[in-house]
Amino acid sequence: MNIELRHIDKRFGAVHANNDINLRFVQGRIVGILGENGAGKSTLMKILSGFQPADSGAILIDGRAIDYTGPIAAIANGIGMLQQDPLDVGAFTVLENFIYGSGVGLNLQRAQAEARLGELSGRFGFALDPHQPIDNLLIAQRQQLEIVRLLALGVRTLILDEPTTGISAEQKEVLFNALRQLSHEDGMIVLLVSHKLEDVIDLCDEVVVLRAGCMVGRLDMPASQDLNSAIIAKTKRQLVTMMFGEALDAQSRPHYELDAPVLVTRELVAQDLRLDMQPISLTARAGEVIGLAGLGGSGQELFMRACARLERVAGGSLEFAGRDILGASYRQLFRRGLVFGAAGRLEEGLIAGLTLTEHTALVADDNLQIDWKAMRKQTAARIEQYRVKGSADDNIEQLSGGNQQRVLVGLLPDAPKLLIIEQPTRGLDVDSARWIWTQLLERGRRGAAILFSSDELEELVTYSDRIIVFFAGRVHEVADVSATSIDELGYLIGGEFPA
Repeated sequence: MNIELRHIDKRFGAVHANNDINLRFVQGRIVGILGENGAGKSTLMKILSGFQPADSGAILIDGRAIDYTGPIAAIANGIGMLQQDPLDVGAFTVLENFIYGSGVGLNLQRAQAEARLGELSGRFGFALDPHQPIDNLLIAQRQQLEIVRLLALGVRTLILDEPTTGISAEQKEVLFNALRQLSHEDGMIVLLVSHKLEDVIDLCDEVVVLRAGCMVGRLDMPASQDLNSAIIAKTKRQLVTMMFGEALDAQSRPHYELDAPVLVTRELVAQDLRLDMQPISLTARAGEVIGLAGLGGSGQELFMRACARLERVAGGSLEFAGRDILGASYRQLFRRGLVFGAAGRLEEGLIAGLTLTEHTALVADDNLQIDWKAMRKQTAARIEQYRVKGSADDNIEQLSGGNQQRVLVGLLPDAPKLLIIEQPTRGLDVDSARWIWTQLLERGRRGAAILFSSDELEELVTYSDRIIVFFAGRVHEVADVSATSIDELGYLIGGEFPA
């Protein structure tokens, strides 16, 4: 199976997402699709997988022009896409999700389907219990299920959008081994959309780079046996220059003089029936940045939400700005300067269907009587200040993930006392992530304490004064971040706490 994209063009209003893209993908190759946020890479892959139509251009499979509408038709032509959040049904079991979409019905051929599920899962080392409810699965297991489901449907080209976000190093190794097997042994095309340069260098045979909707180049990746630190660093520089037009300086952050305590927890126990949470005592001071590390479901998200009074507390005490807040609501705390930022941009942070101007109005001091002309002017100023690729009248879901994140940061108060932020740079390219941190650290300079969670170990080490590592409800503090390597942090996240 070989695929050719000819003159693919796509616009969203004034944004030229894909501008005359011409590409060819051949079987047996793993190709990385790189580009800064808003470069058009996800749009291009959604066009190829049938989730969006192109405005113009053609898709050819083995030299034959294909005109399909919708992902079901794309799968029928051998092309399937694994979304960053797998498209499964939470009320179904693993087996029911595996059968779903096959056209045979949920109550038909269950024995044959279970055997096929077991065969595919066993081949790639996937541990999938067919009778487990999908809600009990880790994100990596849901990805594995979607992969075998697409394979069972006959897919020969597999597209993955940011698949290593939120999974452990061990889970990533299982995933990458499966993708190498599918491509190099089975002759499939594997397309990887990612912002993680290390993943692209480790996995891919070649990389395609998009910038501002245009294809700007291709680059062969070094063979795995040739990889060393010097070659990896050189390849990173080449990719960054292709993505942004210039090399980027090494990341660093200023350190501010710490001031009075802003958040104090004493033996705080966040309530969760599925997780035995250790009591946590923590003091966060004005100007301090504390990183929270751990695999998904280890307790860091629960602790952060308990501190923001978005989850129940089973014991201990909690103080913000010198006052007990166990009886307070988040709305009350927000007015006092405590701000929570959720990882789910469209699920919790923003509202699909509303424009950028309407989001500005929602956080205005008086949103009962809205001066829409003033709101639109204010939104336009924020778009320029925060370098958002979009307009005041665009619906928020029209923006790329990186631009949605910029909007979220633009909606934050300028001088909060405490920022509690989940995954502030999830899915962002290197330059966008640095820009987000410039904005967060500016608020730290003004006196805010910052608690943030991240799956990116380099981000935690770069920006944290201290790191609190969570594993199965237990915690370990890394007080001297400068003396801790990324590898050592990885072992801690895996539960290897010192005795």
